[in-house]
Amino acid sequence: MSRFKASTMDADLQQVFGSPVPELYEAASGPDASPALELRSFLALAEEQVVRVRDRVYADMDPDRDMGELSATKLRFDAQWLEAALDARDGYRAALEELLRTMPPPGQQARPVRMTQLRTTVTLPKPAAPAPQRAAAARARRP
Repeated sequence: MSRFKASTMDADLQQVFGSPVPELYEAASGPDASPALELRSFLALAEEQVVRVRDRVYADMDPDRDMGELSATKLRFDAQWLEAALDARDGYRAALEELLRTMPPPGQQARPVRMTQLRTTVTLPKPAAPAPQRAAAARARRP
C-alpha cells in the first residue's frame, strides 16, 4: 500500500514509537503489525488522492492553458472528488490521532493474558450414622 509515501502523521508516529516510519514497517511486518501503521497507510493513500486532485485542478487552471480547454463539468467533478478525498483524509487522521492517544506506550504493549482456572474445594459433612445394610437391601427388593 502507501508504505513509502509520507503522511502528515509520520512525525507523531515517530514520536510515539521512537523510530522512523520505514523502520516501524520493517519491524512490524506480518500479522502482528500495529493498527496504527495500517491506518497510517490509509491516511497516506487518502493524502495522495488529495494531492493528485489538487494538482489536476492547478494544471487545469494554469494561466498559460488554452481557455477553450476549461470545463465546468470537469471542475465540478474534481471538486466532488476533492471533497471525498479530504473527508477520507480527515477521518483517517482523526482515527489515527485517537488510536495514538489511547494506546499504551510501546514498552507497555498488551501482553497475552494468562487465564488461571479457579478451583473450589468443598468438604461435605459426614453422615451422622451409617444406614444399616439390611435397610439398603430391603429397599432394593421393592418393585
